[in-house]
Amino acid sequence: MTLSRYSPLISGLLLSALLAGCAGNAQPPATNAAATEKNADDDGHGHAADGKDGTSAQASTEEANGDEGQVLLTDEQIKASGIQVVAVGRGGGSSTRLAGRVEPSIGARASVASTVTGRVERVLVAPGTAVKQNQALVVVISGEAAVFRANAVAAAAEAEAARLAHGRDKALVEQGVVARQELESSRARSLAAQAQAAAAQAQAAANGSPDSSGRVRITSPVAGIVGNVQVTPGGVVAAGSPVADVSDPTLNELVFTAPPVLAAQVTPGMTLEVSTPTGNFAATVTGVAADVRQLGGAAVIRATPVDAALPPAGSPVSAVVVTGNQSGVMSVPADALQNVDGRSAVFISVDGGFKAQPVLAGRRAGDRIEILGGLSGDERIVAANAFLLKAELAKGEAEHGH
Repeated sequence: MTLSRYSPLISGLLLSALLAGCAGNAQPPATNAAATEKNADDDGHGHAADGKDGTSAQASTEEANGDEGQVLLTDEQIKASGIQVVAVGRGGGSSTRLAGRVEPSIGARASVASTVTGRVERVLVAPGTAVKQNQALVVVISGEAAVFRANAVAAAAEAEAARLAHGRDKALVEQGVVARQELESSRARSLAAQAQAAAAQAQAAANGSPDSSGRVRITSPVAGIVGNVQVTPGGVVAAGSPVADVSDPTLNELVFTAPPVLAAQVTPGMTLEVSTPTGNFAATVTGVAADVRQLGGAAVIRATPVDAALPPAGSPVSAVVVTGNQSGVMSVPADALQNVDGRSAVFISVDGGFKAQPVLAGRRAGDRIEILGGLSGDERIVAANAFLLKAELAKGEAEHGH
């Protein structure tokens, strides 16, 4: 067998051996999937891409949790939704709902009566008129008042005459013309005349200080608003008959009718949660007494608002009083407590809106619930329509989840 006969076969075997050796030393090329994974993990400078080292993901989570449980609302939105914000109450126990009304305080109202009997010449005010202290309400013409004025003038003249007579006697005594005994008598007559003049002037003043024609101006002893005018021009009014009622609206108070048992349980200084057509507010009890004018001995509870304006006098109101309470225990209206993410929570007022605050709820007394934990007591919480905030919070979490 010659070499030339096997040359093609040997050349093929040598080429195969060389290719096999190169294949053993060379690295396999990267696949597209591996390259994609590397690009995702590396930004080309040996640093992990965003989200792989956890820094950016953690920042995003913290940003989301910063507003967790918070509902942002403007003042206009709060007013339109009817959301009412109240203070956290104190004390837990049994609650009683009271019915009452707004009334003028005792020292802030006056029933103005005529001081003389006479004819009503002019009525100067109408219901709702604002008047100042000592402002005239009605003008009455009275013959009796004219007599009072005349008596005062006559008494003043007699007093002046007696004073002058005493002065003359004093000069004569110094000259030795008149005895000192006569001087002492004239002095006594002068003092008596002055006393009579003072009494006549006081009587005229008590009857309205009439002028020489007997006109008397019936004035208001307090500043305020005229509530009721009970006379008309041309009518006859008797002495002591009321002509108008005046009250100061800035000194109104709350008056409630309560069961007689509360007369011993409610004390001045206790707090009431008052409800009015315009909103809720807290009030402080100023006095409690049994009303002997009513059958059954119902109690009367008086209170003044805490940093709130009262409706006009005569407006109906209601309130809740908690008795048998435990000092230091906080309470909130039942409507304020909501179930948020499976936990009891109330919405507290914060800058820009409201935030859900988890709380530990205790027993319920009427329409209030004790709060055993989660609040400091200084917060302002949502009482009415808190469920709207719960729905808005759930809506925002659902949108965030997508």
